[in-house]
Amino acid sequence: MGYRHSRDDILDAAMGAARSDGLSRLTFGRVAKRLGVSDRVIVYYFPSKQELIEAVLGALAEQLQAALGQAFTDPAADCVTLSRTAWPILATREFDPMFGLYFEACGLATAGIEPFRGLAGGLVNAWVDWLSGFLDADPSEQRAEAEATLALLDGLLLLRQLAGPAAANRAAARLGVG
Repeated sequence: MGYRHSRDDILDAAMGAARSDGLSRLTFGRVAKRLGVSDRVIVYYFPSKQELIEAVLGALAEQLQAALGQAFTDPAADCVTLSRTAWPILATREFDPMFGLYFEACGLATAGIEPFRGLAGGLVNAWVDWLSGFLDADPSEQRAEAEATLALLDGLLLLRQLAGPAAANRAAARLGVG
C-alpha cells in the first residue's frame, strides 16, 4: 500500500505552513495537519526538522533562481548591473512572502538558533556561487562582486520588508539599482 502524498505534496504543504505560520513554527505536526495525515508520513520523507527546513528554503531558492535566471540573459559587469536587473523582479508583492521567510531564517541564524545557524552559511555560499555565474568580472573579482550583489539586494529587500516598498525603491534609485 502506497502513501497518498508524495514528497512534493509534503514539501508544498510545508511551504504553505511556513508562509502562514513562519519557519520557527514549522513542525511535522503542522504539516501533517494540513494534509490530514500522521506525523509519521512527514518523517518518512523528511527524517529531521533540519531536512524539512532545508527543503523549504531550497524550494524557495529554486523559485527565485528560476525567475532571476530568465532575466539574467547577458553577463553583468559588476554588482550594480546585476542588481539593476534583479531588483524589478524581486521587489514585487509576489516575492515579499518568500523574503519574509528568508529574513526570518537569517534572524534565527544570527540568534544562534538551530537548525538555522547551521544552514545559514551554506545558504549564503550557495547564493554567492549561483550569482557568480552571471558576472562577467575578472575571475579574481567574481566572488567579491557576487557577495556585493547579495549584500546590496538583501539590504534593499530587508528595507522593503521593514519600511515598505516606497522606501526601498527610493534607496534603490539612490544606489543606482532602481
